[in-house]
Amino acid sequence: MNLHDFWFLLIAFLWTGYFFLEGFDFGIGVLTKLLARDRTERRVLINTIGPVWDGNEVWLITAAGATFAAFPDWYATLFSGFYLPLLAILVCLIVRGVAFEYRHKRPEDRWQRNWEHAIFWCSLLPAFLWGAIFANLVHGVPIGRDGNYAGGLADLITPYALLGGAVTLVLFTFHGAVFAALKTSGDIRTRARRQATGLGLATVVVAVPFLVWTQSDSGNARSLVAVVIAVLALAVALVMNRRGREGWAFGLSGVAIAAAVAMLFLALFPDVMPSSLDPKWSLTAANAASSPYTLKIMTWVGVIMMPLIMAYQAWTYWVFRKRIGTRHIPAAH
Repeated sequence: MNLHDFWFLLIAFLWTGYFFLEGFDFGIGVLTKLLARDRTERRVLINTIGPVWDGNEVWLITAAGATFAAFPDWYATLFSGFYLPLLAILVCLIVRGVAFEYRHKRPEDRWQRNWEHAIFWCSLLPAFLWGAIFANLVHGVPIGRDGNYAGGLADLITPYALLGGAVTLVLFTFHGAVFAALKTSGDIRTRARRQATGLGLATVVVAVPFLVWTQSDSGNARSLVAVVIAVLALAVALVMNRRGREGWAFGLSGVAIAAAVAMLFLALFPDVMPSSLDPKWSLTAANAASSPYTLKIMTWVGVIMMPLIMAYQAWTYWVFRKRIGTRHIPAAH
């Protein structure tokens, strides 16, 4: 295997990890308005991700950094062509992080309500935009002969991209609902499981057409396998959720996310950004990669650092593995 192919696979793995972990983060943020009935329950939901949300974002930083170092042309074209949606995501992540930390600093109702609105909207918008961005990546965008993005914002707003955004938004919210059922106790746990059923069915309604569309438009035999795994995992996750097997339901909803992301990257390869103007102008894993020497050094760094990152995150989730409920929230918060 060539090093540029190896780094394409590693970047796909990093994005998969990010969407698996940050997916339920975003879902919990959306559920603070959909599931929680009062401020105490919103605090319960926020506390389920309180110890881990910032660690989950390490995967995004690592994926972006790896793309910059391993595929500088891909990075440059991606971040220039998708500048506005990526800027919106960045602003949302910053505001969302501040909201988590500042919401409880003052007791005033207006102060806390405003930060709760920020958590909701700054979770919902990135959950939608990531799907739209990756849908555009797979479907193809206007890239000129020089390898630069040659379109505008309107070229990114297509029915396929909007459907992709709807898929990630509903899928992440379903993933978050299953996580809430896994991490909470009492009435909120029961309602989370019930809401996860509705969200799971809604996910099937939007995800299946999107996966079929992607497979028929850009797919191959390998991506077809990923489609089948994603649909089966989602279906079994719904069954496990109805049976109250929350650990299995969460794991399988994560498998559905991982398989869907894998499907997109398998449909994309060997391109990294297909050109909708002329296939010959597409950026590929070969022509957008750094020098072999750079990739070799990066491989050694990755071999050392990736196990450390994964071990740290596994330890964090193990330490904060217990359920929480409204009884754990002090009266004054």
